[in-house]
Amino acid sequence: LVRKKHVLSRLQDALAWQAVSVVQLLAPDERVCMHLIGTLFGLLHSVEDSSALNLFVEVLVRLVVELKSEQYLCCILNESQKELCKATTMRSSLPTFALLGKLADAIPGFAEILVVKHNNLVDHLLMGLMYPNEAIKAAVCYLYGKLYSSPVGTERLSGHFEERLCGVVLNTLGCAQTKELQINCLGLLKELLKSDHFVSILMNNSKTEEDTESPHFSEGENPLPLVLKKLLLTRDEMLQAASSHCMAAVLVHSPSRYAPAFIHADVPEFLFECLLCKSEILIWSVYCCLLLLTEERLFFSKCHTVYGIESLLRSLQGVLLLNNVELHKQGLLLFTEILKRQPVEIKLFTNRGVCIEAIDVLMETVNCPVLEVAVEAVKAVAAFLRKDHLSSPPVPYEELQKLLEAVLKRCADLSPPQSSKRPASHPANRNLGRVPQRQGQFLLNTLESFRNACRLAVEFQGDFMAKENAFTAPNSESKDTLSNFSEFLLRICDSLCIPMVMSCLERAVSLSVTEVFISTLNTLFTVVPNMRNKFSKKLASSSFIRLTLELKARFCSVQSNPVLNHTCSSFLCSLCLNLYSATEKRRTSQEGKEQEMSELLQKGLPQLNYTIAESLLLLSETPEPFSLDQSLCSHQHCFILLLYFSYTFGDSCYSFHSNLLQCRFVPDAELFVAVRNFLLSAQDHGDCPPPHILRAALYLLADCQDKGKALELRSLSTIRRILDNLPDLSLVYVHCPLLLKFFLHYPELMGRFGHQILQLWFSWEDCKQTEAEEADFGASDQLSSANPLLPILKSNSSILLILLDLVCSSSVEVAWKVLMALRTFLERNEDVLVCDLLRSRFLQILQQLLVESSSATLQANRNLPVLLSLLFLVQLRSKGIRELDSTDFKLLHQVSNLCGKCRPRDTDLLQPSLNFLYWSLHQTTPCSQQRAVAVLLSNVSLLELLQKVLECTWLWSPPSRPAYLSSEDALLCSGWLLVASLLLYQHRYNTEVHQTLSVDLTEVLNAVIFRNKKPILLLVSIMQFLRAVLRQNFSSSLLVIVGQNRAPSATQPQPSSLQDTALHPLAMQQIFSLVVSLQNLLVHKDLLLSQAVVACLETLVEYL
Repeated sequence: LVRKKHVLSRLQDALAWQAVSVVQLLAPDERVCMHLIGTLFGLLHSVEDSSALNLFVEVLVRLVVELKSEQYLCCILNESQKELCKATTMRSSLPTFALLGKLADAIPGFAEILVVKHNNLVDHLLMGLMYPNEAIKAAVCYLYGKLYSSPVGTERLSGHFEERLCGVVLNTLGCAQTKELQINCLGLLKELLKSDHFVSILMNNSKTEEDTESPHFSEGENPLPLVLKKLLLTRDEMLQAASSHCMAAVLVHSPSRYAPAFIHADVPEFLFECLLCKSEILIWSVYCCLLLLTEERLFFSKCHTVYGIESLLRSLQGVLLLNNVELHKQGLLLFTEILKRQPVEIKLFTNRGVCIEAIDVLMETVNCPVLEVAVEAVKAVAAFLRKDHLSSPPVPYEELQKLLEAVLKRCADLSPPQSSKRPASHPANRNLGRVPQRQGQFLLNTLESFRNACRLAVEFQGDFMAKENAFTAPNSESKDTLSNFSEFLLRICDSLCIPMVMSCLERAVSLSVTEVFISTLNTLFTVVPNMRNKFSKKLASSSFIRLTLELKARFCSVQSNPVLNHTCSSFLCSLCLNLYSATEKRRTSQEGKEQEMSELLQKGLPQLNYTIAESLLLLSETPEPFSLDQSLCSHQHCFILLLYFSYTFGDSCYSFHSNLLQCRFVPDAELFVAVRNFLLSAQDHGDCPPPHILRAALYLLADCQDKGKALELRSLSTIRRILDNLPDLSLVYVHCPLLLKFFLHYPELMGRFGHQILQLWFSWEDCKQTEAEEADFGASDQLSSANPLLPILKSNSSILLILLDLVCSSSVEVAWKVLMALRTFLERNEDVLVCDLLRSRFLQILQQLLVESSSATLQANRNLPVLLSLLFLVQLRSKGIRELDSTDFKLLHQVSNLCGKCRPRDTDLLQPSLNFLYWSLHQTTPCSQQRAVAVLLSNVSLLELLQKVLECTWLWSPPSRPAYLSSEDALLCSGWLLVASLLLYQHRYNTEVHQTLSVDLTEVLNAVIFRNKKPILLLVSIMQFLRAVLRQNFSSSLLVIVGQNRAPSATQPQPSSLQDTALHPLAMQQIFSLVVSLQNLLVHKDLLLSQAVVACLETLVEYL
């Protein structure tokens, strides 16, 4: 035996290193070759040494392979047939089976030759498989595997397998004890499972699910799912991987047909357990098998996913530590499918801890540097954001925020900046062909995730537990709430999502991305209901109406892309209804109008897939007479509404730059003509547009009037007829300066509707600032209602008469707003003709107010102080000295009577009134001055009021800041100045006095001497009065001096009686103190005070 092994070893070396020489030596003589092959074959069955047998088999196989002649192969097959037939026991057939298996490995066509020309050998193979020796079974299984790996062998042996082999193979695999038999049997099974026919036979040979669940199941029969499940129970990872691979090979043919058998056998439970291993091959196989099982609903209804989700998450965490991108992707794909297909009624995450663990896994995979892995991770995030996955309280809102923020930031980081764009031919871009595609897929998945998060927030609004998230300590505030999460969604959409998508759409427009993006924006309207209107206004001001219309025109014409068309139409409908709700909240007669508009938009928007130019032409079309088709009218109304909301909220400006949008939405001149033609067409056709459509059309005309030609008489007549048919002009009113200017610009409209428009303008003023801040009409100076009127009033003074009529005919609130507007106008305008126009109207208004108001209600009328201020402003605008007419004297009489009805505390009424009286005395001719003094001195109640005002000088406490002039101090100034003027002019004209005034001279002198924190202007006014009485030597019939000759203090020197008598009613000491005080006041660097002091010293010197 040793000698034979030595010789064969040398022959093996020769065949290995000098095969050509050996073949050249043996090939010419077939007899020698046949003898050598026969001798070697005979040695296989005469030697029991295993090492020798292996050597004999290797040499024989190598010899046949090198000789390359089929006759030698047939010789071996014939000898094998004879040997198998004459073998006394099957144990002796092991070398033959081993040789045949090695030949099948080495010779490609061996299987075809055996099954075609020597098919009798197959019967011996079956006998060997049933022999109770696992070594023989392993050799036979190996050979069977080689035979069934050949297409010819599969075809020829199909009946053999169906009739005889199937059950034997299952039984062999089920009872196999040695690893060699298990592996070879699994190899055979793997080859068999490539054929759909064999898979059907194997699975039908398995017991039905009812029999499988029966407690009387016989161990003698091993259906395939249970056999493979048994292998999963072993601790051998190789066998587990092969078993799961075979399961996948079965399921791939028809998951719906074969998966129930595996599920009823509880195979998924053991597959999930296998995920805790470290073998990448086994994990991959299990992932593939579970992925196929997810296609069967029974997989979820049996709660296998609930059982295995923690194992899957831990497996994903471990896989991420490996450098296997495909394994990462496969695991995430399985996780995604489970998240997608999990039934709603069965919660996948039964506690918060597992849910947090899932979020951590998703967060880690989203941040994976490999883009393909991150793409799959974002798909999983989109599937994860479902209410039933997160409904177990408390909902982890903070973790969800971090996850979404990570997804959006990762997506934003993938978008290249504008400055980094290069031509397609640039060398740096040649190898990046797939990068934009992957980035687009990532963006799409990101938007789907964000949309699902928004839908999740909306669904949780109806869930009290999720909304309150009540797992919070008492008296503590939690940030983990639905409201915070919803606000986060709105905030991050505004700051990150929208800019990112707009940047991508500038480079290329993707229909799927656009559809998801528009759908997400539509969902966001309901995420934070109290922010819906503000969000809608921001979208409108950022050109989203224009963007959506351009998308519809570009991709949805001719009934193409119906999903995108429906999404865009729904978004525009919701956006317009929100904007309508925001702008119409002041109207009380709009019940049912929103429903009417909703029906119009829902009907018309899906068909409104025209370009801007086509839509403008559409506005000018006239419906056919007696036509019942309302589609044209519906399209016109929808387009006008879209233009109205777009222009109202700032889209007429350059608010957004995109390759979809070119400059302004619509050229103003073309839009002006189109809207005008629409109104003419409607009138000619006998139709009157609904108020909300007419309102939009008028606003568009007003917005574009400066860029287009002025409306001709026919258009103005048409507009007037349409408006005359309205029950109330407020139905078409928009609180906007443009519309106000439009109505006041055309005399035909101003004469008919000017009064109503101005009435509405001032009626809506109290909400103007809020609405302007929200709507942002475009100009900052429009926040004040008076500003838009100023240029209009200056160019058309007849509007002033309408405003003054409003003061008389409107409510107190409206009248006050009108007066405030007029005051602003008069403060900025010095037109004398306008002042003359206003003076007579002021008299009528003042008379009306005084007649309607009693003395008790004068103080409650807040319009009266404004009117008096305006009257004084008109007076200030009169330059130079002029003769007072009858209107002026009537005003003087009315104002003086009004003052007599007031109290000293009524500063807002008295201040402008006393100023008016004072100015009337000074800015006129002597003749008129004499009459004016007589009018005022004849009014006893006025003089009594002045007496009270002067006395208040000593009663009211001084302010904390001397330089500050309060309203009370200002009134005192006006009172002292008016009394000084009356003293002067009464003395000059010797006017009759009906009521005298009394003044405490000591108090007057002390006010100047000690000042006592009095404001400078009040001090100057008192000095003016002191000058007046000094000039008249204290001998006025209008004034009574009291308080002179008071006893001086003990510390003062006693003046001579002769000096005091000569200076009466002054005392010598008072004059000394007054002079010193006046000298001290000269030190102050105040021009007005210095002038008053010098004048007072001059008058005092004259008096002395």
